[in-house]
Amino acid sequence: MGAGAVATAAVASGCSSPNEEVAKGLTVGEVPVGQMTMRLNQHGEQVSLLGYGCMRFPTLEGTSARESDDELDQEAINQLVDYAIEHGVNLFDTAPPYCKGRSEHAVGIALGRHNRSEYYLSTKLSNFSPATWSREESMRLYHNSLKELHTDYLDYYMLHGIGMTARDEQGNEIDAMTCFRRRFIDNGMLDFLLEEREKGHIHNLGFSYHGDVAVFDDLLSQHDKYHWNHALIQHNYVDWNHAKLINERNTNSSYLYEQLASRGISIFVMEPLLGGRLVDLNEHALTLLRQRDPQASTASWAFRFAGNQPGILTVLSGMTYMEHLQDNVRTYSPHKPLTDDELAMLEEIADVYANFKVVPCTGCKYCMPCPWGIDIPGIFAHYNKCLNEGKVLNDSGEQDATHREYRKARRQFLTDYDRVIPSVRQADHCIGCGQCVAECPQAIDIPNEMVRINNYVEQLKQNIVS
Repeated sequence: MGAGAVATAAVASGCSSPNEEVAKGLTVGEVPVGQMTMRLNQHGEQVSLLGYGCMRFPTLEGTSARESDDELDQEAINQLVDYAIEHGVNLFDTAPPYCKGRSEHAVGIALGRHNRSEYYLSTKLSNFSPATWSREESMRLYHNSLKELHTDYLDYYMLHGIGMTARDEQGNEIDAMTCFRRRFIDNGMLDFLLEEREKGHIHNLGFSYHGDVAVFDDLLSQHDKYHWNHALIQHNYVDWNHAKLINERNTNSSYLYEQLASRGISIFVMEPLLGGRLVDLNEHALTLLRQRDPQASTASWAFRFAGNQPGILTVLSGMTYMEHLQDNVRTYSPHKPLTDDELAMLEEIADVYANFKVVPCTGCKYCMPCPWGIDIPGIFAHYNKCLNEGKVLNDSGEQDATHREYRKARRQFLTDYDRVIPSVRQADHCIGCGQCVAECPQAIDIPNEMVRINNYVEQLKQNIVS
């Protein structure tokens, strides 16, 4: 299956709902204890290669709190945290916006039941909105994190989302470099955080990177001044060489990695599964992985790659269910480095994937709520998932069997689209206001993508094969 075979018609696949969070294709076997791979940070401390990303905690309704307003299931969260610690996971990463503002509180409760020496805490200064750019509001966010997490010091603290743009009260876009200066420099917050590190209230100071690489490069050019301890980047086997192909405003993680590793800055990984899309792969990719190791989960291949480079300190995973946690613990207990042949196979999969007409959305939901009620991440998730699982027409499009598959897939796509996304929240209701664009860490032209997806849906409704 070459890249040319991946046509737009692939989206019209028989596919399941992206909201059906079912643990599938898990690695077979017992979950090891005491074998977690550890990496050393700048202070010589051992940090687990698997880090717990606390943005997808379970709710009492069995949903993920990243998408749902349902009440958090604190008992289940406690059990997940206990199991993680028992199996060697010692870094927990959160932020004020995670789980719709409830993550830090839940983390504080769960980890407060353990000795403080058993784990490392990581959170962020998430002053995204211009309303929080004042020193007073940014200080409030910082001190509230300490309060919610029941601690008087933070092992890791980050400037959240450097490289992102924003909009002012009039709706005008503020460029990424100006945002950075107003969020952290002009209000004196970076100087304050440097002082907090000197006092020991922050042990490691770094940043998470999304968006404009010029801001990333500028921060590294001042490394001698700031002495960054760590940085969080999006890194997986697709983004390693193909991030710019998927979205020209993205940066290949190979470049980000080399720039950080060459300066001895510890690297945190986010999106090892590319928003879950490296689990729901097309049949060609799944066949390659199964041939290599029939017992390994699809996710385990992505996690092995994410931890393969020596400069990676920890790979963050937002684990909602115990099955996901167990699978990731298996993968890193211990981590098995990839062979050259395995790396070549993943590059082959990445090359095909990068030629899919997917939307590079990771489901972060920073674009929400849409003022017109559009379910932006839901639409993208459905489109991408169906594309990944799709059957495609051959180059001539002449085989009757292929056309029969197309007709079946067409009906399935439209049925699932209406089932997953309420009609009033579908792409055809987008008016192109652009409010979401400045909020997107992936710099997606969301209104344009809504037009493209809606045009495709209309083609399917009219029974047009493209």
